[in-house]
Amino acid sequence: MKADPTHQVKLLDVAELDSRAAQLRHQRAHLPELAEIAALEAERTEITDQVRDARIVVDDLTVEQAKADREVEQVKARRERDRTRMDSGQITQPKDLERMQHELVSLERRITTLEDAELEVMEALEQAQQVLDALAIRADDVDAKLGELVTARDEKRVGIDASLDEVTAARGPAIEGMPEDLMALYERLREQKGIGAALLRARQCGGCNMTLDASELARIKAAPADEVIRCEECQRILVRTDESGL
Repeated sequence: MKADPTHQVKLLDVAELDSRAAQLRHQRAHLPELAEIAALEAERTEITDQVRDARIVVDDLTVEQAKADREVEQVKARRERDRTRMDSGQITQPKDLERMQHELVSLERRITTLEDAELEVMEALEQAQQVLDALAIRADDVDAKLGELVTARDEKRVGIDASLDEVTAARGPAIEGMPEDLMALYERLREQKGIGAALLRARQCGGCNMTLDASELARIKAAPADEVIRCEECQRILVRTDESGL
């Protein structure tokens, strides 16, 4: 392939812009905040699941406590009715009085058992509520950190995108007037190698950093100035200038 030497040199400007754009895109895709955000989002999802489970426990214990409260009140109400009947003299038969007294003793034991169970439920509910409250605090803390990281990420992205816009704007003038076949080769190599053209400086390829041997240098030196030279190692376009050491 033949190309005007000035156009070949201009490829270095295009390559520099493309390299800068690639660096900016890599920087945008690998911001340190991104890994932290992903970790916190995973933690937030886990907390959400834990909150759901903890709330189910609290709700179940709340229902259980209400049931225990009702049972205690029902037995106490029955005890009060029996006491009232005994105290009012409604029961006169000795056997009925004895039976009623035994029933009161049984009710007292029942109340004690129910109140103990009620206390256990209350303690369990208190602990479950503490767990739920602690999870809510953790969730708020994670949300706050996520908010800060997202803001920092977005601010950095704005700066990077602005730089990318500048590079993109500069690329248009840089490729203006370039031969189509030269640019097609460059673009193909850029897709394959990341960098499509490199400077031959001090007998070294600026793309793969390989030092060319004497025979290869002699071949390149003998080639016409408008011939497009490729690196034997990486196949990138080698641009010759006064720095090439030929």
